[in-house]
Amino acid sequence: MSIKPPFTDVDIKTQDGGFYKDNSLPIALISKSIMVGLVLWALVFPANANGTLGSLNSQLLEVFNQFYIIIVGCFVFFLLAVALMPKTGARVMGPPGEKPEFSNFSWFSMMFGAGLGVGLMVFATAEPLSLWGSNPVVVAGEVTGNTEEAIQSAYRYTFAHYGFHAWAIYVVTGLSLAYYAYTRNMPLTIRSALTPLFGSALNGFLGHVVDVLGVVATILGVSVTIGYGVSQFIDGVYAITGMDWMMNIVEGEAPAPGKVGLIAGLLMIMGMSIISAVSGVGRGVKYLSNLNLVLSVILLLTFVIFGSFTFAMSTYGSAFVDYIINFFSISFSAWGPQSEADFAAAIPEAAQPLAGELFAGATNAWSAWGGSVGFDVFKSGLEGAAAELDDATLAAVYEAGNQGRQFGWQAGWTTFYWAWWIAFSPFVGLFLARISKGRTVREFIIGCVIAPALVCFAWMTILGGTAIDLEMSGAAEGAIVGASNTAKLFVTLGQMLEPGLLSALTIMCVVLIMTFLVTSADSGILVMNTIMSGGSQETGIKHRIIWGLILTAVIGTLIIAAGENNPMDALRNAMIIGALPFTMVMGLMCVALAKALYRDGLREKHGAAEANPAE
Repeated sequence: MSIKPPFTDVDIKTQDGGFYKDNSLPIALISKSIMVGLVLWALVFPANANGTLGSLNSQLLEVFNQFYIIIVGCFVFFLLAVALMPKTGARVMGPPGEKPEFSNFSWFSMMFGAGLGVGLMVFATAEPLSLWGSNPVVVAGEVTGNTEEAIQSAYRYTFAHYGFHAWAIYVVTGLSLAYYAYTRNMPLTIRSALTPLFGSALNGFLGHVVDVLGVVATILGVSVTIGYGVSQFIDGVYAITGMDWMMNIVEGEAPAPGKVGLIAGLLMIMGMSIISAVSGVGRGVKYLSNLNLVLSVILLLTFVIFGSFTFAMSTYGSAFVDYIINFFSISFSAWGPQSEADFAAAIPEAAQPLAGELFAGATNAWSAWGGSVGFDVFKSGLEGAAAELDDATLAAVYEAGNQGRQFGWQAGWTTFYWAWWIAFSPFVGLFLARISKGRTVREFIIGCVIAPALVCFAWMTILGGTAIDLEMSGAAEGAIVGASNTAKLFVTLGQMLEPGLLSALTIMCVVLIMTFLVTSADSGILVMNTIMSGGSQETGIKHRIIWGLILTAVIGTLIIAAGENNPMDALRNAMIIGALPFTMVMGLMCVALAKALYRDGLREKHGAAEANPAE
């Protein structure tokens, strides 16, 4: 039986001369037009941009929340199947005898820094503490937030958001790109990953659309990461210097970075990022990534020595077992919005005439927060005839709203993370592919999914567990819980350390945040230029500078457009919207890769049969 060779003739036309020399003009112009349009919209009509993005995001989540959850679950199990199959797992991404370009240490450092470095610094304490106060088990009324009973479920979802699912999203894109680039010698760009499905059609407009979706997702994913990172950077600088002008200080509330401080920090970080991006992956990114890992280890050891290490390790073990037990449920339990009609039909007959008054409170996912019992908050907010209903009826009403609460929580937490990692995946995936030539498919999956996830779990339990233990013991007296998310790390350090050591560690953390940000930003700039140039790993310096400036403008204008109290809102909403089309592209990548692996296996088998015909 004759098996056709795979389609590998991807032809991305680039300019022979001029400003866009060696770049694809359609990809460059369409991508820049979209981003410049977003910048101008946010700059000229900030209130309209912020409101429209928020409204569109809400509407999309009502329709696509379940899609986001289920497809990410499919990504995890797809990679598991690929890794476990003997022949596909052993396939080397490169010609026979190809050796890895980077040592394991540098490979892991770059992978870790580009993948979740900023997220781990920002949310190492904020994520476990926030989920300790509110998670699906708390929202369902099974346990009370901020109690010992809520720790297990808090870490179940912390591990979900920063564990195997997160890294699987990156690896789906990275493995697809690396496989075609190094086994079929195809361009290292997004469209190559869909050639088993669409073939030569990707040489035209369809291929441009796919690559543009990758560029847009990359910009928005990196923008959210840098936005949160800059916010924590400003919190750290404020902790060191006490400069009030950087902060939004409202009486009775914890200080949080203001727009002036965020823009100042953004300009500083992006300036350094552009300089690093110009130096290239072999120098700037590699050395900064190694520095990141060393400083991260020092920070981790500080928490091991001065923090609640025993509590953290016991939490790690029990939380990991709980995470694995609930892994399938986390992967595929997807909630849709609850209509008022469905709610009214589910509540007791005595309450049905008041369904309109009861609906909002019963479906409010945030009524159970910070040690509050959701039912008590719901009950205390009722007025008039609704307040006169007996406790049994109100309990049934609150239970009837569980679907709405679960949907609200999942859309606000898990789906936000899945969209963030998906938007980030063209950047991280392409970057992982660039540094992974010569690795086997199984080594790539295990190295980029299992290993970093286990480190993330340790990071979250050691740093976050210390913060929880300080609050549970009463030592922190609510100071950590009450701080803004990006300040929680510094407040936790302040509860642990003496003033002299605290100053040194705070300065080190600010440097670490800065290097993580620079690594993420300059890697993103390099990746965008790789897509723009049709997969070339050597891109022009002027285009790196231009994309650095565009990235700065996108982040800055969306921060300005957002409300003063929630400067990240516009960035978050734009990112979730921009991630949706690329989520569909990633689904097609899985189908295409499955087809490619199967057909390549048949080709190898057929080739062996021809070389050794049966007697």
